[in-house]
Amino acid sequence: MRVIGLAGWSGAGKTTLLRKLIPALGARGLSVSTLKHAHHAFDIDQPGKDSHAHREAGAREVLIASARRFALVHEIPEGAEEPPLGALLERLSPVDLVIVEGFKAYPHPKIAIHREANGKPHLHDRAPNVRAIASDVPVPGAGVPVVALDDVEAIAEIALREAMARDALLALLARSPVPARLSARATA
Repeated sequence: MRVIGLAGWSGAGKTTLLRKLIPALGARGLSVSTLKHAHHAFDIDQPGKDSHAHREAGAREVLIASARRFALVHEIPEGAEEPPLGALLERLSPVDLVIVEGFKAYPHPKIAIHREANGKPHLHDRAPNVRAIASDVPVPGAGVPVVALDDVEAIAEIALREAMARDALLALLARSPVPARLSARATA
C-alpha cells in the first residue's frame, strides 16, 4: 500500500482531478482508495434514518451496512483533537494506492494543485514534501516538475512514482508533530 497526496486550496480542482485520476489508475489495474480532509462539520447520515437516531442518542460509532457497501460513522467527543493522518491511514483496508486529498501541512509526498482563477497563492512553497505541481498556468522557478492540470496521465505517472509506502509514512508521521494548518494569507 502506497500513499500520495493531492493538496490545494478550496476551489483549485482537487475533486475534479480525482474524478478523472481514479479511473485512469483503475485502467492500469490498480485499486485506489481516497482519504479526504474536511475543514468543516459534515454529516453523511440523514436525519430521520435509524442510524442517525442511534448517533443522536449517543452511540460513539454507528456502522451502517448493506449488501453493496458499509459506512462507519465515528463521533469525536466535543473538545477532542481531530484524528491525525496516520491514525486515519491505519483504518483503511489494503489497496495499491491511497490518494489523500487535503492534509496539506502533513509531511507525506504530495502533488500541489493550482488553478489561477482561484486567486489563491501557490502551495508548493508553503506545504512540505511537494513533489510536483499540476497547474493551469506555467509556474516558473517552481523547483519541482510542473504538469498541466488536465494532463491526467502525466499526473498518474507522477503519483505512482512519488507515492510513499504506507508503513514508511506511518513511521515518519509517528516522529512528526501534528502540523498547524496552512493559511492562504500572505506570509512575511
